[in-house]
Amino acid sequence: MAKITVVCENSAGPVPGILGEHGLSVLIEQEGTTLLFDTGQGKSILNNLECLKKDPGRIGAIALSHGHYDHTGGLKQVLQRCGPVDVFCHPGVFSERFAVIKTEVGNTYRSAGIPFQRAELEALGARFIFNTAWSEIKPGVYLCGEVPRTNAFEKDDQRLKVRASDGYEQDTIADDQCLVLESAHGLVIILGCAHSGVINTLNHVTAQFPGKAVHTLIGGTHIGFLSDDQIEETIQALKQFPLQKIGVSHCTGLVPAMRLMQAFGERFFFANAGSVLEIA
Repeated sequence: MAKITVVCENSAGPVPGILGEHGLSVLIEQEGTTLLFDTGQGKSILNNLECLKKDPGRIGAIALSHGHYDHTGGLKQVLQRCGPVDVFCHPGVFSERFAVIKTEVGNTYRSAGIPFQRAELEALGARFIFNTAWSEIKPGVYLCGEVPRTNAFEKDDQRLKVRASDGYEQDTIADDQCLVLESAHGLVIILGCAHSGVINTLNHVTAQFPGKAVHTLIGGTHIGFLSDDQIEETIQALKQFPLQKIGVSHCTGLVPAMRLMQAFGERFFFANAGSVLEIA
């Protein structure tokens, strides 16, 4: 049995005192182990863990989907409560990253990367374990590694940049990873932002498990920032997977989420902070 609790998300559910923030963090409790996937941006994680009656000192491992501030900003606070602890992630999480902000006088570039240096996190007990390929981090729990970009319609978010010698260039976010759990009912996929494309990600995961279906998809899909055509192509492609539960959040966006609700009906739920899902 795996118990999946959304700790941080843009909106908050009916749990007294729980707060919403632009970010994502998910707690996975399974067979006596506790794994934290992402840490939000740091505004609400300790408050929300307390409201959810989850002891951060019991977190036995941390995994990071990618190196954006809204997924890594709470890392320092969590380490202060649970370190020393293994932190599983891609080495690209420490890349210097920016988001383009359009103004009346031109573009400005806001820092969007992890707000800490590796050394200060290691001083708090972070034991970084890096992967670029598919990796089993706990029995039956995997990080997917770099996701191949194989379809024609899932494109990079043009607002996201890295510094180049002559300015800025597109950030392909090669460190983007999802977390995968095996269950008796099928695969459970927890997305951070799916910057590589949610369909590319699903295809990559299912290729590792021939004959196994994806039962549950939860997390950020990043379709809220993309074109209507890409959103529709994504929805049609998702229908090809035998999903029994789809709980989107964070970077999905409210309007695309409602379109997913129309497409998936009772299988859909909105995975806001406080949501709990139990998978046998």
